[in-house]
Amino acid sequence: MIRANLRTLLAGALLVGVFGALPPERAAAQDGSLQITWEVRNRFRLFREERDFLLHVENARNRSILATEQSLEMQSEGRGWARNMVNRLCIDLQGRVNQPCTRDNVKENYITPVDHPVTVRLTGAVPVGAVCAWSFDDGDGPQASTFDCAEPVNLRVRYGRQTVATVDVSAGADPTQRIQAEIQVRDIFIAGLGDSIASGEGNPDRPIALSDDGFCFRSYLGTAGGQYYRPSRGGFKGGRACEAPDTLANWQRYGALWFNSPCHRSLYSYQSRTALALAVRYAHIAVTYLPLACTGASISDGLLGSQRARECPPGKSGVCQTSVNAQVAELREALTAAQKRQPDRKLDLVLLSIGANDVYFSGLVADVIVDTATERALFTRSGVMAGVDDSRDALARELPRNFVKLREALKPLVGGDLSHVVYVSYANPALADGGVPCRGGRAGFDVHPAFNADPQRLARVSTYVDTEFLPQLKGLATCTQGALCRDPESDRMTFVDTHQGLFADHGFCAHAGSDPEFDRACFAENGQSFNPDIVTAASQPMLCGRGASEYRAYLPRARWIRDANDSYFAAMTYPQGLPAASQPNDIHDAAWGVLSAVYGGAVHPSAEGHAAMADATLPAASTVLGLDAVPPGFTRGFLAPLLPGARQ
Repeated sequence: MIRANLRTLLAGALLVGVFGALPPERAAAQDGSLQITWEVRNRFRLFREERDFLLHVENARNRSILATEQSLEMQSEGRGWARNMVNRLCIDLQGRVNQPCTRDNVKENYITPVDHPVTVRLTGAVPVGAVCAWSFDDGDGPQASTFDCAEPVNLRVRYGRQTVATVDVSAGADPTQRIQAEIQVRDIFIAGLGDSIASGEGNPDRPIALSDDGFCFRSYLGTAGGQYYRPSRGGFKGGRACEAPDTLANWQRYGALWFNSPCHRSLYSYQSRTALALAVRYAHIAVTYLPLACTGASISDGLLGSQRARECPPGKSGVCQTSVNAQVAELREALTAAQKRQPDRKLDLVLLSIGANDVYFSGLVADVIVDTATERALFTRSGVMAGVDDSRDALARELPRNFVKLREALKPLVGGDLSHVVYVSYANPALADGGVPCRGGRAGFDVHPAFNADPQRLARVSTYVDTEFLPQLKGLATCTQGALCRDPESDRMTFVDTHQGLFADHGFCAHAGSDPEFDRACFAENGQSFNPDIVTAASQPMLCGRGASEYRAYLPRARWIRDANDSYFAAMTYPQGLPAASQPNDIHDAAWGVLSAVYGGAVHPSAEGHAAMADATLPAASTVLGLDAVPPGFTRGFLAPLLPGARQ
């Protein structure tokens, strides 16, 4: 049954203004002959309100995803476009799908929609004052209405059915013209799986508000001289001195906001941006997107098994649910429930990035940036740090076996064809100037006194990533280089790595004169950004003399990788999901000083970095879904076409 609201003109008028000229597949013929054109409204179904979708449509016109992100960053003055949208989603902050979800005042089943909102127009040389008699028939009998041909028609068409649209055009004494078109919406079901790169770590949907005052942390030395001040959380009125402890619950109330705090899922992630870009680009589809990626995930602990949560949702002051369900189990459950309601419902696409935590990548980062002897000894004993040899051993032994298990788990969910899994590889985070490893030092990492990116360790890890880790991942995903694949033709994932060439100029050490003015003034390249005097730092922690509240997480920067300073200033995360033995005595604890500087996304892509990754992923996803003809240079199961400007 078609549910029509033929006189809802406001939404139609907005669509005309936002979209402007219609894409070629929907535009009227060049000779001006009359045609029926149509498009799905608010077709990124994660968004409850059409205004959020239209903002992206307007900014995406003739732009890449990266250029769209940069435009939105400037519009929001660096505060981020997602800061308000995060409260207007069909998935709540605990990760639960709202069933039903009220989208634009209509209750819908999110995973299994029964219909879709569509706008239909008569385009071409429409006579002025012509009257249109519209009829829409999906097999249950036509519904008809008549009004001015200049007015768009808004209706809802049945999921899985073809609707025939017919219009009789009357214009004065001219003969009546009849035009027909077929309307059938394709609802594409996309799941996002993987680790912190997949979830969008480093990019909270609503960044933390910073205070211009200082907050005291202890160091592991445990003396008065081992105290230091860094910017406090905006709104926090509790004890800021190390001698004035306060509760974690009070502190957490003023934290950053993610659309899923336990996993640090973000709307800025490349997975979210790819799914959204598909909806923006293709007018005849709807996108149902289920984000499940979780920061800290490995194949065993995260994808196939449960894992530790990063933190509790904001506002919770009770016991933290420290565990997160296995992503594959969550996806299997959602798909099984959907197929009970709609037997033909299938999973069309999986976006995946995984493997870094299987080879201790966070341990490699710790080994590079933790420089003082006390902290290095403590972190070595606790297993926080790992060397290249440790990672290399896991890369050779554990990761190939884990990939076999991953294939076995994913294959039934995508109909036995793993080309519907788009594996998006990592980028080397430590390159600049066309691929030269960052030189190291405290710049960007001086938010903690123990941090200093050691040049030798940094160069060694960077070389290992480029020459061993990334090639091995490609082999595992594409069933080459001796990967363990039973049937390479069906076991081969679609692989994307064309963004890596772009990141060669945008690692964590990249700088430009166009960087935000606050960054240039206050994040010193000599690694001396913060006031070392614990008396004056309590009221003015920045050496530049400016307030930390001026920092903007979402402004264009040369670096597409968050450094430790960015991590603290954007998210300042205290991971509540850590084991009890790792929990702090109070919020000034030395462990929290370290963790708050890195657990918010240090050495992870920024929103610009994720947008560049989404630009690389979009052609591969479009091809796998059959939305475009196969572009030149694309091989099924291998590389997406090279992005303009990327290195061969």
